[in-house]
Amino acid sequence: MITSYSPPLIVKKLFDDFIWQTSNNKILFTFDDGPTENTTPVILELLAKSGIRAAFFCVGNNIRRNPELTNQIIKEGHLIANHTMGHKLLTKMNNNEALEEIRSFNELMKEKFHYDVKFFRPPHGRFNLRTNGLLKKLHLKNVMWSLLSYDYENDFEKVKNGIENHLSGNSIVVFHDNLKSISILEESLHYIIEIASKKVFEFGEPEDCLR
Repeated sequence: MITSYSPPLIVKKLFDDFIWQTSNNKILFTFDDGPTENTTPVILELLAKSGIRAAFFCVGNNIRRNPELTNQIIKEGHLIANHTMGHKLLTKMNNNEALEEIRSFNELMKEKFHYDVKFFRPPHGRFNLRTNGLLKKLHLKNVMWSLLSYDYENDFEKVKNGIENHLSGNSIVVFHDNLKSISILEESLHYIIEIASKKVFEFGEPEDCLR
């Protein structure tokens, strides 16, 4: 089985309105699916010690369950982005349903945290030809990735292989803020920071990376 750590070039060309890599030749950490009470504190502590800011693609229902962690993410200078309210596949919905899944997240962040959301990532990375039109209606930019860590498969060797062979100076790296990845997440983050340092790569501020 061939593991694809990076999306195919043809897909990037077809959807060139999407963000596939950073714009400033710096690495950006992104974390999908949180916040969660078991995983988010581990991530935030490691990022704070390393002086790295990240983008958290959060699920609205998890934000409702963990408002304190959401506030902590914001206060520590990280970016919060839209990963829908319920982590449902937009490709299985009609336009109105998909718009509501996305819009309700933005409204939650505005109402509860006075936070304007600018970026989006579809659950499971699944999108189709109508996705860009939906996001334009809501003034959101779709952020994909250039390096999928596969941390959710709970196999550090697989994560390590991806980092060693596919990390570049402008990588948008996907990790997951959930229980599937927690057992190897800290080790994986330490390892990618170590490899980036050896290659003299820098980590950027999220919004600067996504301009």
